[in-house]
Amino acid sequence: MKRLTTILFFILIVSCNNFDTTKSHIKDDVVFLAQDELNGRETGTEGEQKAAEFIANRFKEMGLEAKGSNGFYQDFTFKPSSDPHQETKFTSKNEDGTITGTNVVAFLDNNAENTIVIGAHYDHLGTGGEGSLHRGEKAIHNGADDNASGVAVMLDLARKLNGDFTNNNYLFIAFSGEEKGLLGSNYFTKNATVDMNTVNYMINMDMVGRLKEDKSLAVHGVGSSPIFSQTLMSNNTDFNVLKKESGVGPSDHTSFYLNDVPVLHFFTGQHADYHKPSDDSNLLNYEGMEAISEYIYTIISDLDDNGKLTFRKTKNESEEVPRFKVALGVIPDYMFDGKGMRIDGVSEDKPAQKAGLLKGDIVVKLGDSLVTDMMSYMRALSSFEKGNETKVTVDRNGEQIEADIKF
Repeated sequence: MKRLTTILFFILIVSCNNFDTTKSHIKDDVVFLAQDELNGRETGTEGEQKAAEFIANRFKEMGLEAKGSNGFYQDFTFKPSSDPHQETKFTSKNEDGTITGTNVVAFLDNNAENTIVIGAHYDHLGTGGEGSLHRGEKAIHNGADDNASGVAVMLDLARKLNGDFTNNNYLFIAFSGEEKGLLGSNYFTKNATVDMNTVNYMINMDMVGRLKEDKSLAVHGVGSSPIFSQTLMSNNTDFNVLKKESGVGPSDHTSFYLNDVPVLHFFTGQHADYHKPSDDSNLLNYEGMEAISEYIYTIISDLDDNGKLTFRKTKNESEEVPRFKVALGVIPDYMFDGKGMRIDGVSEDKPAQKAGLLKGDIVVKLGDSLVTDMMSYMRALSSFEKGNETKVTVDRNGEQIEADIKF
């Protein structure tokens, strides 16, 4: 992990005062947000506040209007629940055990009737704790892909849209509290600084920094407006777009979808560094991020003269996910659209590693169940309990390999 010096931290803050709106700053923004000095940007910490100040300065240098409840900032206070199944409650009181997070909100006013929300969460896991997949000593989780990448693309879109496509206003939001349960976006939709009835649609970027060679780009929420699917495909020249219908998912677009707002969530897929200290800025595909920013910009331009988009409810795919009593110990490749479930990473000392499974293997059979896609894999896995033994068949470079698994 490369540690920037404190001197560099302040140099980068000062650099906001020399912000050049004629060029991209995607890499600079990621490097700043994913540096060790921000200590993982956990909600309610000094690192989160430094990140919020940096984002607010970016907005200010672009000439955007402050649209929080206190300048660019919208604070929200909550008391974490010890029960993961219980909803976190917001409170107006700062007291023992409460945490205050900060959304950063800016407005581009084109005197239009409707407003497009463009958002990304900037908080991460701090030095680990709940949500971390790191097994070892406490370490800073810099969250370069998750989600400095999304914030950097959001800021790039703010730069590009300033003065363009004026049939809508634009509200840019850097959410905090996402890692603690979409808290910042939930709070905003309940305490919006614009009329929610005027929100046209919402675009969310969460983990857009690891575009692979096959250029697979997942777009969730495509079913939330009838026009989305056609618009995505007619403007696509570079990507292998994997369209997902559901407007519900584990990121901030869900808060808007649940308020009947059409949503699109852009995502380049999980990887072995997800929620680990190794998610650093040197591993990101910056050319890919530039291309994603341009793609989203083109989509916005195409929708500019379509008025307010029609909202459509979608099937909640999360309700269909089976519950598991065991884990294979792999990171699935959610961007794989072939037959089977491709492994994108193998966890140490878990059943898959002990069975000799490797990154790139494609699971085609688990026990007696054929695996044709992610859902069939999850159904097969949900049938096992701790202590069960079975066989798994994988496709490894065209060769069928069978291995013994003990959960």
